[in-house]
Amino acid sequence: MNENPYFCNMLYTNNDIRKFLKGSLFVTVSLSILYACANPGTPTGGPIDVTPPKVIGSTPTENAIGNQKGKIIINFDEYIKLDKPNEKVVVSPPQLQQPEIKTIGKKISINLLDSLKSNTTYTIDFSDAIQDNNEGNPMGNYTFTFSTGAAIDTMEVSGTVLNAADLEPIKGILVGLHSNLNDSAFSKTPFDRVGRTDSRGHFVIKGIARGKYHIYALADADQNFFFSQKSEQLAFNNDLIIPTCNQQTRQDTAWIDSITVDTIIPKPYTHFMPDNIILRAFKENVNRHSLKKKERLVPQKFTLTFSAPNKDLPKIRGLNFNEKDAFIIDTDNKKDSITYWVKDSVNYKKDTLSLALSYMYTDSLNNLVPRTDTLNLISKQKTLTKQIEQKKKKKGEVPKIESLPMQNHIPQEMDVYDYIYFDFEEPIRSVNKNAIHLKEKVDSLYKDIPYQFERDSVNIRRYNLLYNWSPEKEYSIEIDSAAFVGQYGLVSDKVKQSFKIHALKDYGDIYFNISGNICPNAFIELLDATGKVVRKMPLRDHRASFYFLAAGKYGARLINDRNGNGLWDTGDYDLKIQPEEVYYYPQIINLKVMWKIEENWNVDSTPLDKQKPEEMKKQKPDQDKRNKGNYNNRSNDRRY
Repeated sequence: MNENPYFCNMLYTNNDIRKFLKGSLFVTVSLSILYACANPGTPTGGPIDVTPPKVIGSTPTENAIGNQKGKIIINFDEYIKLDKPNEKVVVSPPQLQQPEIKTIGKKISINLLDSLKSNTTYTIDFSDAIQDNNEGNPMGNYTFTFSTGAAIDTMEVSGTVLNAADLEPIKGILVGLHSNLNDSAFSKTPFDRVGRTDSRGHFVIKGIARGKYHIYALADADQNFFFSQKSEQLAFNNDLIIPTCNQQTRQDTAWIDSITVDTIIPKPYTHFMPDNIILRAFKENVNRHSLKKKERLVPQKFTLTFSAPNKDLPKIRGLNFNEKDAFIIDTDNKKDSITYWVKDSVNYKKDTLSLALSYMYTDSLNNLVPRTDTLNLISKQKTLTKQIEQKKKKKGEVPKIESLPMQNHIPQEMDVYDYIYFDFEEPIRSVNKNAIHLKEKVDSLYKDIPYQFERDSVNIRRYNLLYNWSPEKEYSIEIDSAAFVGQYGLVSDKVKQSFKIHALKDYGDIYFNISGNICPNAFIELLDATGKVVRKMPLRDHRASFYFLAAGKYGARLINDRNGNGLWDTGDYDLKIQPEEVYYYPQIINLKVMWKIEENWNVDSTPLDKQKPEEMKKQKPDQDKRNKGNYNNRSNDRRY
């Protein structure tokens, strides 16, 4: 049989193709298997590293004695990182030269640049800054210790630093000990031992030798470890700190898993004391006395602003006018901003008022001394007013008759305890009380009723109308035009407004019976849930009553007003004056309408650092790192 060459060639070609395809398929499958082995893809789960780093060695060894080298290397069992080392790592004794602290793979390198002190215990407190590099598991509180002498000092003291004004925990403030018990040590020499507060305001100072100490807190702005700037926040304790310790036993729990207890094991430990030190931090009143600003925006008045409150008003001597009975003085209790309303038109129409101003001034030696300045006060608005008047005359416009600017507080729905008041932009020359009519609705008619009307005791440009309102009653106030005449001749417009008083069923009452360390001038501030002051009441026979409160959540704080000025006052280190005490009622009160809640409050029964309710604290504690071994949600947290 003759073979067709064309057919043979085609057959050969097809056979080759089949062999090629089979080979290609084999190679493709083989490569896919190899790729799959090399790349397992996305797993459905697996164990997650929840183990924190462990120290496996160091140079020098931990708790080494006689060490004279400032270079320390700490070795770990895995790669590590440091979280906020400048904030969390504290070296004690404090280092004037910032230590060099860095991570190198599985190591931490510390280089102390200050010369090491002889016979001294050194502690490097890392707090919870050490974490593993992959999952960020914190090691927990870790302190590396060594000594340049023949022994390790092991005493510790701990406590909390609070803001004296509102008992807020203070994060990151320095706390230090001085074995030098002279008062001047705090302002002249660095601390012997230091610690730093965490987000709860808590501190621990370690490596302390037995002895007696003074303790301080300091927001050390210039990082020299002593109180060198009056603007730095500080705290001091009047009592000596004497570190002690004893042996105690605590119950440790061993767990089989997250919900099953294996066993409870008693373990001995060393209890260091004192462990409940409370430091109340404050800033001193350190503003230097000087004339900060002077301005005369309109001809009729000028304002002098000082950098600090004045005990007494400054004295004015007119240079181109007679200063006697020339002004109405408008100021607050602090007397740091004073407005002078010029009475006589002959004076305020002067382009320039020239005067000699005598006041107290802080000199270069920080002493308060008398000083006299010559001031030439030119009105900024007078020239502008003339330009506007000239333009209006050219256009033929009729000048608008101005009325006395007045702001009224007359809410349409008024609280039982509220009152009406009127605020004016200038002092009032006269009031026609007969032009003010307060009426109560009886049946369908409004009848005139008597009321009390007076100028405010603090703000000379405010007038108050007081009346003992009846719940659910309707009232009306009518004020005739020209009832008020301003200092410069402007008169008020007429006013007419009706309003209704809330019903008693809309309110609740809170009563406090107070005991403990309180002074005769103490007062209580009722607070809303955010800490804003709602009401303020002085104590009467150890009791404060808050009537007619809207339903809601309330807190309370008590201020021991030692000087009776109605304010909280700060402290002074040089004079050894502590800031006035502040106490918080340790619970939030949830008041409902028509409730009457009576609380017995001993201000000393709860430790100061536990008094302020957590809901009211603005400084929240840092969240503890969550356990990443949540196997119920593996798809969101995998380890490859």
